Amino acid sequence: MKIKLLLLIPFLFFMKSSSDDAYFWGKNGHRVTGKIAEKYLTRRTKKRVDKILKGHSLAFVSTFADEIKSDRKYSKYYPLHYVNMDLDQTYEQAEKNPQGDLVTGINESIAILKDKNSTDEEQNFHLKMLIHYIGDLHQPMHIGQKEDKGGNTIQVQWFGNGANLHSVWDSKMIDDWEMSYVELAENADDLSKKQIEAIEKGTIIDWVNEVHAITKEVYNSVKVGENLRYKYSYNHFATVRTQLQRGGIRLAKVLNDIYN
Repeated sequence: MKIKLLLLIPFLFFMKSSSDDAYFWGKNGHRVTGKIAEKYLTRRTKKRVDKILKGHSLAFVSTFADEIKSDRKYSKYYPLHYVNMDLDQTYEQAEKNPQGDLVTGINESIAILKDKNSTDEEQNFHLKMLIHYIGDLHQPMHIGQKEDKGGNTIQVQWFGNGANLHSVWDSKMIDDWEMSYVELAENADDLSKKQIEAIEKGTIIDWVNEVHAITKEVYNSVKVGENLRYKYSYNHFATVRTQLQRGGIRLAKVLNDIYN
């Protein structure tokens, strides 16, 4: 009996870890996006954000929406971290989750932040949620298929260790780079004014559909059980960096639109 229990404990730990890791960039990824966004905030926006966040940076609060998952009173926000879509669908065509999705979460947060009657507490909470949601939107596996939970049930290996496709894109490639979020943000690509303006264009739904095109490529990039190593990161880490940077630029755009 003791032997069976000992064998079961690692299995239960693995199952818990898989569940807890579902549907978000890793901490470093969110912090990179927050740090990049700070560079593009107008002076007026920065002043308002500093006041609402009580001096905390966008990077510091960017993981808040994941931290509150440990408290069941926030369970209604869990579905707002992702969108489920078939690979051949646009957001407009996809069946909508009656509990809401990432687009719902973003729009609700924007509405509350624009509402002059919202309380300081509501402003603080929903600004932190919005910062996180915009980051999540740019992780390709957040716009994934319902049947595999955005790649969470697609089992692969990462340098010989158990992983899933979602976690590889959430954190494995980023953490393997062994740079802090500040270093990654400071080493974002130099972009021209026209390139930045092109990234800022479009609606939230336009951005979802754009990211979903990358999602299709990610699904086609692996075989179940494949041992992903240096070559996979070499081929795809540039996309991760691009998505983190786009997320930061667009987060700043959304905040500037709210506060200017």
